[in-house]
Amino acid sequence: MKYINKKQKIILITIISIVTLAIAYYTYISKANEEFNVENQNLEIDEKEDTNNKNSVENVNKKEAENPEKIIVHVSGAVKNEGIVELEEKTRIADAIEKAGGVTENAYMKDINLATKLEDGMKIYIPTKEEAELEKKNGSYSYNSGINSDANNSEKNNTSGKNISSKVNINTATKEELDTLPGIGESTATKIMNYREENGKFKSIEEIKEVSGIGDSKYEQIKDLIEI
Repeated sequence: MKYINKKQKIILITIISIVTLAIAYYTYISKANEEFNVENQNLEIDEKEDTNNKNSVENVNKKEAENPEKIIVHVSGAVKNEGIVELEEKTRIADAIEKAGGVTENAYMKDINLATKLEDGMKIYIPTKEEAELEKKNGSYSYNSGINSDANNSEKNNTSGKNISSKVNINTATKEELDTLPGIGESTATKIMNYREENGKFKSIEEIKEVSGIGDSKYEQIKDLIEI
């Protein structure tokens, strides 16, 4: 073994070269497999996150579809069942009227825009034919097909489109509008309308004390809430 001939030396070098190449190849393959596995794991994580996000969005959309937002509106006037009704968001006046049982036979619907979209807290008032005729006779008819939905405007809750201010106009107000005043019930509201029909428009807000049932005490309650 001390002396190695040339042929044996070549064989030994060849073996060492092969072992070295094998080790290098094995190392390269191992590293490549490791990087491949890491990439696959990252890809699986990304795919899982995408799936989870997609499922979350789908669940939210499904929940919104199953549980749409609700709004509350007040329906009054010439409808069969006056009162508060609950509706889905983005519904229209026609839906509110239907929920209230529909209109009565003497409802005046000519200028009511049934396609108007509703907002939470609105009041829908359907006038009667008699009310419309009386206001036309007095020159105070002002219904139109529009709706003012400005949240900061006092006309917001008047979805019939009647132009009113923050106060109740005792010369043009309907029985239902008068009934909103403190201390003024349906009976007194009717008396106010009868007085207005018999004597013409009020010349001043104080004149309302001429109506039976409205004395100084009741006038003090409503004087800041009415106008002519």
